[in-house]
Amino acid sequence: MKKTFLALLLAVMFILPLNARTFVLVTGVSNYGDESNLAQTTKDAKRFRDVMLQQTKDVSILTSRNVTRDNVLSKLRAICNRAQEGDKVIFFYSGHGMPGAICAYDVPISYDDLTAVLATSKASQKICFIDACHAGSMAETASRAGSKDWAKAVTEQKGTAFFVSSRADEYSMENPILGAGFFTAALLKGIRGKSDSNADRKVTVLELFKYIHADVVKRSKQRQHPQLIAPKQMHSAVVAEW
Repeated sequence: MKKTFLALLLAVMFILPLNARTFVLVTGVSNYGDESNLAQTTKDAKRFRDVMLQQTKDVSILTSRNVTRDNVLSKLRAICNRAQEGDKVIFFYSGHGMPGAICAYDVPISYDDLTAVLATSKASQKICFIDACHAGSMAETASRAGSKDWAKAVTEQKGTAFFVSSRADEYSMENPILGAGFFTAALLKGIRGKSDSNADRKVTVLELFKYIHADVVKRSKQRQHPQLIAPKQMHSAVVAEW
């Protein structure tokens, strides 16, 4: 009986990762040092950090002038290297966006750059939230090899999901009354449990996206439409528990 029990225990240990960890990198740029400054993006980043700290202690944040291309990619690469199979990597960005890239404090960071770093990680789940104008343009951006479009490359990359705040031709709006961008406001409410449609106290990728999409479309009066770019097997992945 003992041998059978030990055999089953060892089997479970190999199937289910022990002490799975979540690593989070939060970035937000409000102060670009010129007339393009934004009002809510750094606040969005700090609020997202606070929510993530309820899920894990492994949370890093960069804001405004610290959100340089080198800093972001270096920090993300470090997190991706630490994460092992069974772990989760979460990346959040709030700031200006342009077709094919997010706008760091100094120079743009292309979506190809982000996905190239994420692809190096052994983490079982890699989830990104991008709150920026034209964020949906990532679905139209060619990969480095030029043989596949970006969205297809992501959906074929096991374990990766991108929540983007708008379509390619749309702006991602801030609301001074909410004190946040429409997308991030919905994201925070969703992670705190508003999106948990089956009341199991777990927020999945699909539950969260459906909630964010409905909330943002309503509040923006159909001027902003968040997008989800992810393989179907990621739809049931748990983003957070509340």
